[in-house]
Amino acid sequence: MKKHWQADVVMEGAEDGEPVSWHLPEEAPVALIYNGVTYAVMLASPADLTDFAVGFSLSERVVDAVADIAAIDIREREQGIDIHMTISARAAERLSVREHRNITGRTGCGLCGIDSAERLFQPLPKVSETPMRIERSVVAVAAGALEAKQPMRELNRSVHGAAWAGMDGAIHLVREDVGRHNAIDKLLGARARAGETGEGFVLMTSRASYEIVEKAVFRGVKALVTLSAPTAFAVRRAREAGLMLANYNGGHLTIF
Repeated sequence: MKKHWQADVVMEGAEDGEPVSWHLPEEAPVALIYNGVTYAVMLASPADLTDFAVGFSLSERVVDAVADIAAIDIREREQGIDIHMTISARAAERLSVREHRNITGRTGCGLCGIDSAERLFQPLPKVSETPMRIERSVVAVAAGALEAKQPMRELNRSVHGAAWAGMDGAIHLVREDVGRHNAIDKLLGARARAGETGEGFVLMTSRASYEIVEKAVFRGVKALVTLSAPTAFAVRRAREAGLMLANYNGGHLTIF
């Protein structure tokens, strides 16, 4: 298993018959293991895995806080990566009565492996009674700065980015992954590990699907802006939670 998040591939018979070298993103099966029990296996870019482990654990409500994770041990295997986490007895007991998502989640899958559709419609907590407002000019600053802060995308043009931007549009954190749900998990994990200080919003290069909305809401995010349009289900879930959900495209900000 390669340790890097990209692979160099030489394509034969490309333009003018000359071989061309491509930088392609890696995706690897990453097993999330709590107190010795596998909960889920997700396909992810093998980078920022500590952030991924923390963010996934929080957004999936396996734990309530970073302090519930006593240790994280990342082990690389021949065909994948195992992330062993030691969690508190309280969190482990709660986890023991939940369904395990112990299948391989596809790159585009946010909730693969759940055994009940009812989970999709569980009530969301309110992040705000009145959705916050962010000016178009602020989003424009963040969107304009995002690409330069994505080293993976600069090479392969095929990964998602998730950023935390301040209320002035300055970008403070960026995480990338082949899966949009993994990208936001990595971002949320990085924020949690840093103490989650300061007001701001999440900016993502992907569309806003329902699992992106839910992950943001469960971490108390009050505003989510994506560069692709949302799904109708995502809009309904955002409104239920009082989350500002917006699309920024071509210089226009549409708030749903």
